This record gives sequence, structure tokens and C-alpha cells, in this order.
Amino acid sequence: MLFKPRYEPVELKLLRFLNTRIKLSPKVVGYLLNLEKGFEGELVFDKCIENLSDNWLIMNDLLLETNNTIYQLDSILISPDTIHLFEVKNFEGDYYFEDDKWYTISGKEIKNPLLQLKRAESLFRRLLQDLRFSFSIEANVIFVNPNFFLYQAPINLPIIFPNQIEGFMKKLNMRPPTQTNTTTKFVEKLSTILLEESPYKNLPEYSYEQLKKGITCSKCNRFMTRFNKNNIVCQKCETIEENGHALLRSVEEYKFLFPSRKITTNVIYDWCKIIHSKKVVRRILNENFSLTGRARSAHFVEHQPVNE
Repeated sequence: MLFKPRYEPVELKLLRFLNTRIKLSPKVVGYLLNLEKGFEGELVFDKCIENLSDNWLIMNDLLLETNNTIYQLDSILISPDTIHLFEVKNFEGDYYFEDDKWYTISGKEIKNPLLQLKRAESLFRRLLQDLRFSFSIEANVIFVNPNFFLYQAPINLPIIFPNQIEGFMKKLNMRPPTQTNTTTKFVEKLSTILLEESPYKNLPEYSYEQLKKGITCSKCNRFMTRFNKNNIVCQKCETIEENGHALLRSVEEYKFLFPSRKITTNVIYDWCKIIHSKKVVRRILNENFSLTGRARSAHFVEHQPVNE
């Protein structure tokens, strides 16, 4: 049973938006690509476990704090006696292992994912003790990319290679757990102490004035152009989108990038750029938001639910 689903990381979403509207430094672009690669790998892992018995309790993307140390667990599977902890990696290409160090095939040393796993396992074990739960932990780094290969790997490493994933999942399904009150209490308790937002994000500074205006394509992120009175088109992938749908999608992007700025007809008209009529912008906003304030202070807010 999927108890905590996985969502697109806020940091990744924000950097995707910025990458189309401002020139990011090579360092930030590299960081974005790493986030993209990592999230893709996590989605592959989610596919691998979706056929597990519903008796397994699954929690993804757990941001935790133990002893003033913040860390993240990609995924855990919970049974009454054991928690399987997974560090998901989407490495691609050839690597080799030598003297407890990891290298690309060209000889460049990289971060040892086993050290990351060991750190997370140690902190999580301490957390279980603090919460007074006595689960055993089985921790593994799982490589989901079929084009990954590690030379000279000792057989006793806590690693699941791509060609071992199917067999590993079959073994889990051969002994589906019977959940107890203890596991339910643990999941409920863990859910109450999860951190919502990573406090160590290092995002670039940006302002409204810096960002390129326009509506980006939902398929390829290129800027779209006017197609006819009712639609806009992406000249790159030829995606056609109705004006209203595209404008609302762009408003959501604006809200995400600038949560403290007000939504007004003039601002959204400027933000979208290719909707050539303020009347159209105002009509779409009126249909989908509530207008509050008067004169210069007037702006749009989310519809509030009506209390019956």
C-alpha cells in the first residue's frame, strides 16, 4: 500500500521554470540535470514496486532530522519486523570499484553511494530508537538504469543491480507481510515528523523583471507563439493549446515563482505576452479566480469554498 507517494521535487520544478526564462550558470544547469536524472530514476523505481503486494507499506521521499542532522530517504518498504531502505541511483555507463572508492571508467573518482547509504541508515536507526520502535533495517543502493555496470564489485556489497531488481521484487512478493498495529502506529508517527521543505536549498536569486515573458510549451518548454484567435502553438514540437488552458497553466507557473506577488490582469497580460487582449485575460481570470479589493488594490485570489 502506497502510504506516501512521490511528487516532483519543488526544487526541480522551480529550476525547470527558471531554465526557460533566464540564463542559469553552468553550475546550476549541471545541478538541474542531476536533479532531473535522479527524479527519473526514482520514477523507474516506483514502477518496479507498483506490483508488490498491498501488504507492504510504502513511503517515498522522506525528509527527516535526527540529532540536528537533516537527511533524505528515497523509499522505504515496511513490514512488521523489517524496514527495507532504498537509496535509488540512476547512474549510466561503466564504473569500477577499487579500495572502497568509486570511479568512472575514465578514472575520475565520484562520491561513494554506499557512504551515503550508510549515513542514512545510521541516522534512521537512531531515529527508530528515539521513537522506541524495534524494526530491523535492510538497506540497499538500487541501480535502476539498465545501462549501468560496475566492475570489480565485491559480492557482499549492499547493492541491487539492474538485472537483479525483478528477482528481488519476486522474493518480496513471496513473503508478503501481515501488517500490525505497530506498523500502522509507526507510519502515523513518522508522518508527523517529516520535514516539508529542505532548508539547505541553494537556489539562484531572480526577480520578475529578469525573467523572459511568454507562455512555455507543456511538452518541450519552448516559448509558444500565437496560432489563431483561440489557440497558441509551439513552433518546435507543434503542440497546439487553447488560450484559456495555456493562460491558466502560465498563471500557476507565475504563482509558483512569485508566491507573494498579486495576480492582476495587467501583470498576467505582461507575463503571458502572447495573449493579445487584456479583455481575454480578464475574462479567463474572472472565470477561474475571485476578484478582491478595489481600484488599484484589486487582484485575483483562489476561489474560497462555500461553507454550507
